[in-house]
Amino acid sequence: MRIIGLDYGSKTVGVAVCDPLGLTAQGIETITRNEENKLRRTLARIEQIISDYQVESIVLGYPKNMDGSIGERAKAAQEFGDMLERRTGLPVVLWDERLTTMEANEILIECGVRREKRKAVIDKIAAVLILNSFLESIRT
Repeated sequence: MRIIGLDYGSKTVGVAVCDPLGLTAQGIETITRNEENKLRRTLARIEQIISDYQVESIVLGYPKNMDGSIGERAKAAQEFGDMLERRTGLPVVLWDERLTTMEANEILIECGVRREKRKAVIDKIAAVLILNSFLESIRT
């Protein structure tokens, strides 16, 4: 069963997909847009990836505040998840993603990726972390 993991941001969406056995997540791409509310192309690209990889469900990063409360970014992710469910007909799981972007940044620093290049891949790495965390939870 293939699952897509998404790290939804104001101008980017990091995308990862798991292998057919659901063991590992691989980063696919970072979808960018010029304006936060211009989502048509973003949604169309996600639909294309879902089709290409024969995805059966979606895991969407849910950026709760550190105290567990729901802020503006989490509400925006929830709305994006609702749009994805309507457009794709696939179930969307909101997955707690607190600190994944920081963790992704630390991984890239440890790997020696220069600051200018980190920005281009950080959301894709965060999507991998989100999806891997979800995959680990369903294995145990």
